[in-house]
Amino acid sequence: MTMELSFFRLSLDGPIAHLAMNRPEKANGMNPAFWEELPRIVRDLDCKPEIRVLVVSGEGKHFSGGMDLAAFNDIAAMTKAEPARAAFALRRLILKLQDSFTALEAARFPVIAAVHGACLGGAIDMISACDLRLAAADTSFGIEEIHIGMAADVGTLQRLPKLVAPGIVKELAYTGRRFSAEEAKAWGLVNSVHADRDATIAAATTLARDIAEKSPIAIAGIKRAVDFVRDHAVSDGLEQIASWNAGMLRPEELMTALQAKMSRKQAVFADLLAD
Repeated sequence: MTMELSFFRLSLDGPIAHLAMNRPEKANGMNPAFWEELPRIVRDLDCKPEIRVLVVSGEGKHFSGGMDLAAFNDIAAMTKAEPARAAFALRRLILKLQDSFTALEAARFPVIAAVHGACLGGAIDMISACDLRLAAADTSFGIEEIHIGMAADVGTLQRLPKLVAPGIVKELAYTGRRFSAEEAKAWGLVNSVHADRDATIAAATTLARDIAEKSPIAIAGIKRAVDFVRDHAVSDGLEQIASWNAGMLRPEELMTALQAKMSRKQAVFADLLAD
C-alpha cells in the first residue's frame, strides 16, 4: 500500500490483512486521521484480489476508547454558526463518519474484530460493522454517548439491534453502563472470549486463515446474503441468493472442493480477479 498512515499500522500475511489502530498513548482515540484512513485502507484492500480476510485490532492497553474528545470541540465550534448552515454541516459530518464504518460492512471479505481492554463509544460502532468479534476476557464495552448528552449516531443504534436483542441495546444505550466480555458473549455480540489480547489476536488470525482457505466467491456470497437478509424479508433473501448462485456458482469451483474432499486434501481456490 502506497498511502502514508498516521493512525493505523497495516501488515499483510498472504491472504490475511491485519489493521491495527496504532495510537496507544491516547487509547486509540479516533482522531480525524482515523476517519480519513479507515475507509481508504479498506477500499484499497477490497481491490486486492489476494486479500481474503481482514483482522482489526488495537495496540497498547485498549482496543479503542472511542472518538477523540478533541473532535467534540470542533463540533461545538461548528454549531455556533448560523443554525441552518450549522445543522447542514453537522449532518454531512455525521454521514461522513458513518461511511467510514460502512466500508467495513461493504467490503467483499469478512472483517474480524479482535477486541481487548476498553471498547467504548465509537469502538462499539466499529465492531458492530464487522462480521465477527472476538474479545479478551478483560474487555470492557460501553455505549457511552449518553454520558455526554447525545444518542450514538455512527452505527451502533442501527446495527447492534440486529446482533443482540433490542431491549438489551436500549438498556445499554439509555444507561451507558459498562458490560463485560462474558455478557457480550452471552448476548451473541462476540463469538468467543480469550485469555488476553495476544490470545485474542492469535485466535482471530487462526479463524482468518480457516476462512481464507475457502472459496473467495462463496465467502463473498455468504457475506452478501447474510447482510442482505438482515435488512429484507426472508422471501427477498431467498430471491437474492438464488440470483447470486445462478450467476456465480460454477462447476469448476464445485469440482475443486469435491475432489479435495474425496482425497482428504485442502482445496486450493483461485483468487478473484483484480479490478
